[in-house]
Amino acid sequence: MAKLQSENSILRIALPIPIYRLFDYLAPTDVDVSQLKPGCRIEVPFGKHTKCGFLVECVQHSDINIDKLKPAKRILDDTPLLSSKDLKLLHWASHYYHHPLGDVISAAFPVALRQGKAAILRTEKRYALTELGQTIDSTQLKRTPKQQSVLEKFQQHPQGLTESQLCAWNDNWKGSVKQLLEKQLLQLTADFIPTVADKVIGEANLHCNPPQQAAIDAVCASLGHFAVFLLEGVTGSGKTEVYIQIIQEVLARGQQVLVLLPEITLTPQLEDRFKRRFAMPIAISHSKLTDNQRQHAWLSMRLGQASILLGTRSALFTPLKKPGLIILDEEHDSSFKQQEGFRFSARDVAIVRGKLLNIPVLLGSATPSLESLHNVNQQRYQLLHLPERAGSAQAPSLQLLDIRNKRMHEGICESLVNEIHKTLAKKEQVLLFLNRRGFAPTLICHGCGWVARCQRCDANLVIHYDEQTLRCHHCGQEQRLINKCPACKTGELTALGLGTERIEKVLAELFADKTIVRLDRDSTQRKGTLENFLEQINQGDVDIILGTQMLAKGHHFPNVTLVAILDVDSGLFSIDFHAAEKMAQMIVQVSGRAGRAEKPGRVIMQTRQPEHPLLTTLIREGYRRFANNALAERQDAALPPYSYQALLRAHAMDAESPLLFLRAVAESAQTIDNSHTAILGPVAAPMAKRAGLYRYQLLLQSNKRQDLHKLLDKLLPQIDKLKLAKKVRWSLDVDPVDLY
Repeated sequence: MAKLQSENSILRIALPIPIYRLFDYLAPTDVDVSQLKPGCRIEVPFGKHTKCGFLVECVQHSDINIDKLKPAKRILDDTPLLSSKDLKLLHWASHYYHHPLGDVISAAFPVALRQGKAAILRTEKRYALTELGQTIDSTQLKRTPKQQSVLEKFQQHPQGLTESQLCAWNDNWKGSVKQLLEKQLLQLTADFIPTVADKVIGEANLHCNPPQQAAIDAVCASLGHFAVFLLEGVTGSGKTEVYIQIIQEVLARGQQVLVLLPEITLTPQLEDRFKRRFAMPIAISHSKLTDNQRQHAWLSMRLGQASILLGTRSALFTPLKKPGLIILDEEHDSSFKQQEGFRFSARDVAIVRGKLLNIPVLLGSATPSLESLHNVNQQRYQLLHLPERAGSAQAPSLQLLDIRNKRMHEGICESLVNEIHKTLAKKEQVLLFLNRRGFAPTLICHGCGWVARCQRCDANLVIHYDEQTLRCHHCGQEQRLINKCPACKTGELTALGLGTERIEKVLAELFADKTIVRLDRDSTQRKGTLENFLEQINQGDVDIILGTQMLAKGHHFPNVTLVAILDVDSGLFSIDFHAAEKMAQMIVQVSGRAGRAEKPGRVIMQTRQPEHPLLTTLIREGYRRFANNALAERQDAALPPYSYQALLRAHAMDAESPLLFLRAVAESAQTIDNSHTAILGPVAAPMAKRAGLYRYQLLLQSNKRQDLHKLLDKLLPQIDKLKLAKKVRWSLDVDPVDLY
């Protein structure tokens, strides 16, 4: 930049720190301030360190004496990496969620760019087989199994593999590739920037039934202007095909599509379907990728080199050169709400982004959130309904299995065991669902009643039998599995309750000749394990699939005809008013894994509460009836979406400080002229102690969103002035999705 500067040019900078204020710096003397645009990254001194901040505005006056202002060190961008509409969205999100602007803007960037590194597309190395590597029999490397595995991977991909593709397959590829290079079985072909898609199989569009086609036509007709659509489709109704055919129209217009998923585990399956249909570069962004891979996806979309971004919650803020459509699949999922730091709802912010960009937003779910159904009732969203399964597949039949006083095999009823045998005899697959990992949730002494508790949390330690450990699922604390009761020294220690690990052992005894796969966070920690399991399932090499909520949605298992929910009762009783909705969604989503092809499916739910209204309503009248009943109950109780909430949480090493702090906050709130907002609490959190910290919370609730935010606007500056604020860690959660 030219060396032009007015004498007192001041840069107002947002820094990525949890402080509700901006910071003033002097512009570098060799910078033409008139050329600087909001959003540029600027390196500035902060205390003893250097930070990468973001320019908010250039001003001529500061509240701080000009002599005390430090000069900025370096201007990192000639032009902002984010558009003016992107910045407007981030300013809105900062104001709506009452979160520091610097933290919010920082969340929109990949790690390397937050650290001030250059915004350039980095090349990747690509490796390919040599002529020798193409012809050699891989069994010649059987004495070096890792090298053999890598060679076989390349023989399956003769076009070669990039570093990122190898990372996605296996973390430990580098040593083997180096050795195969030395043996002249592999060669480094060239540095490579992926600008074209992998070889496209070119599958034709599937035939759509009338409701699918109506949904496609409605969204395509809205391209080019803002609208929100809720695609409510029963499980297996072909929502993904609807997405694909709408995306085809967006791509034909030369525009880009942002597709958000709630969980990483759903990404590989959808990526595979997209790659089979689209001859366009597809970018992927989620937390399991390397920082370089995520930066590459971010820059590819910003520069227009990729046409589709498939990502999780954090991908929402990725800049798009030619935005055309935003899709959120499984829009009801609470994973779309960030629970730490900048606590935003990806669903709600996506809708605001769609409005700013003047493009449609498509929300899809078999079990829409009550908030989205309420917005349909208020005519804010347009409902697109897919009432039937695609093709010849039929909806599964649902059955409650009353297990009171019945003979059980470690949590599996005798009659369910018989049904599993019958299903397996027909060469069909069975899926068992239990949303609790580990062997058992409690270790108890049969003699004196002692229970293994976490010393840092108000929770029991979970038994992990295979690893011979007791582990807290809240703070991660571990200890060796003990054999003697530490209290009475004589009593027999007994595992109480069920976990997936325990059920797996029971199944191995009951079905000794069958192949069983357990899918939970413990069994799929290693990269590539989940994909390998899913491939085995789809190839028919697995008889019984056992898993937690990672199986509940999105997965397509054509040969699964029996789904069993082993413990449906555990979610029926909770102090959180969201619990019934989440339970109903889980039941419907898990049930949706059954009978997705030509074979009819059945769902059996083990319960000791066969007359519970939630269960009977779901089975007899379906999810929509349940949702309508739940909305009526929420309206009677003045709960969201008929009211608006903000939750203040505080924690400290002692129990007194957070309680006193929130009492002071409540008193401050009451002094503000705001009779329209209820101030509830403070009370101890449902888990009062977690990771050694004592936790309390204060709930603010109003019938009008505007009244709640007016109160928060006035309250937050007062909180910063409280002396007690320095003794605790506190956070604000606007529109909380749970009260824990």
